Amino acid sequence: MAKEKKERFIDVINALVKEKGISADALMEKVCNAIVVAARREFGVKDGIFCEYDYDTDQINIYMQKTVVEEVEDPGLEMTLEEAFAHRVDAKLGDVIRIPMQVSNLGRIAAQTVKHVIRQGIREIEHAQVLEKVQGSKQDIVTAKVTNIDPKTGDLTLALEKGEVMLPKKEQIPGETFTVGQFVKIYIVDVKDTEKGPKILISRTHADFVKRMFEAEVPEIEEGIVEIRSISREAGSRTKMAVYSKDANVDPVGACIGQRGARVNAIIQGLGGEKIDIVRYSEDPKEYVGAALAPAEVIAVEVIDAENKTCQVIVPENQLSLAIGNKGQNARLAVKLTGWKIDIKAYFGEYQPMIQL
Repeated sequence: MAKEKKERFIDVINALVKEKGISADALMEKVCNAIVVAARREFGVKDGIFCEYDYDTDQINIYMQKTVVEEVEDPGLEMTLEEAFAHRVDAKLGDVIRIPMQVSNLGRIAAQTVKHVIRQGIREIEHAQVLEKVQGSKQDIVTAKVTNIDPKTGDLTLALEKGEVMLPKKEQIPGETFTVGQFVKIYIVDVKDTEKGPKILISRTHADFVKRMFEAEVPEIEEGIVEIRSISREAGSRTKMAVYSKDANVDPVGACIGQRGARVNAIIQGLGGEKIDIVRYSEDPKEYVGAALAPAEVIAVEVIDAENKTCQVIVPENQLSLAIGNKGQNARLAVKLTGWKIDIKAYFGEYQPMIQL
């Protein structure tokens, strides 16, 4: 290959590196691999062809490598001593001889193969880079920019890490609206590596979206003093969260609420007004279940079947609808939060609860 052609080729490589933001070394490795594949097809050999890029001279060196033997069994990998003398006068049996080849000698079909493999290589590099970056944010909150809103489905297209991700309508908090250009916090649920590239599953309705928001907002959680033991959520309506403190001097509920409700209100605002019940976690199921039914008052909790986690809760008559919640939501979230089956009964005055809270 003439110097002028090489320079143009290298200019193309440099332009791709700049445009795609990919590693020059990784791209040059793909280029050399592409040239080797094309050369093997062009010359009808499976092995013995190598390619190297010399950064000092800006040269791509392609060569065949053969071992000097007495009797040739594989012409693609071996040569006689007489043939070796044509390339190196001091050749001897057992030597490995490099035979330079000209890239410009590759035919049109081979050149097309090189281009195809380079394009494929670039896609693979970009794929790997995006996957690596996004994998680091798996099960975490990131900020993305709204680039398109489907007028029919309401699905959002978001710009994220040099690629685009889709936030389906079902993964958006009910009632929230967006505009193109708006920055949105999303929770990366999972990242799957597929043939077509990374498949990124994102959500704003996932329970761990709220969990991560509290971890970012409450220093005591980040420091490991306060733990979020469980969380249940019906996005856009209500979230229940059970917290525990390793330090007896730190109130876990108070830490999450913040002074005058500053911490929890910041999160509620970010969720469009979604209600959040923060309760104290307890190993005692009576205390835990009773707290989980907040904001309802609970008179007593009786464990019916500890093995199957079944209990009965007694509440004042005027608290029954609050304990159950609209369409059963409060009770349903308490069940998800605690893992206990809860049977709620109203106390009309004649019932004497067995266990007082």
